Amino acid sequence: MNRIFGMSKAKAPKPTLEDAITSTDKRVGEVETKIKKLDGELARYRDQLSKMREGPGKSTVKQRALRVLQQKKMYEIQRDQLMQQSFNMESTVFATENIKNTLSSVQAMQDANKAMKKQYKDIDFDKIYDIQDEMADLLEQANEVQELMGRSYSLPEDIDEQDLEAELDALGDELDFEEEVPSYLNDTLPAMPELLAETSDGSSALQQPQQQQQPIDKSSEPAAHAEPAMRMN
Repeated sequence: MNRIFGMSKAKAPKPTLEDAITSTDKRVGEVETKIKKLDGELARYRDQLSKMREGPGKSTVKQRALRVLQQKKMYEIQRDQLMQQSFNMESTVFATENIKNTLSSVQAMQDANKAMKKQYKDIDFDKIYDIQDEMADLLEQANEVQELMGRSYSLPEDIDEQDLEAELDALGDELDFEEEVPSYLNDTLPAMPELLAETSDGSSALQQPQQQQQPIDKSSEPAAHAEPAMRMN
């Protein structure tokens, strides 16, 4: 059957905005190449005109240069139009992507809300309160068990708490007595004054205080009137 009627041709996929942007950017590159080529020709004509004298030959070169410049202006207009088309298509793609992302976000939020509502339906808040109260009671019982297990059984029964308190107070007095500093250590020696004495060159020098002279015991010295008495004899 296919040989008789032939096969239908597969339909080509519709061009997308990305394909149109790629094609437009390619055309912009081709136009840019043509503009650079015309710039080279204009530079060559400019050099010729600067070296030629006024006359028919210079007028001919000038007309060629004006024609090349006109072509360049036309290509520049085409380039600007193509670049503007590419920019508009890129803006459209950007807006389309934003709309898709927004729709996806909204759908995801709706699905999350449905899931949360379904989960909250399965939660019994009264049961949670009962569990919390039961846990508090169990923790209190656990503390009581720990206190019971921590009781001491090795203390004699004849020890009175008042005796223990009195002994503790006495122990505190002994510690205070040991921490007291002897009175002779609190007496500090007075600071020795520093005297400044002038040296022979007029400068001041530190002079150590002189030692206090010891009192002279007159009983150990010979009497002053002994020598005159001996002379009289």
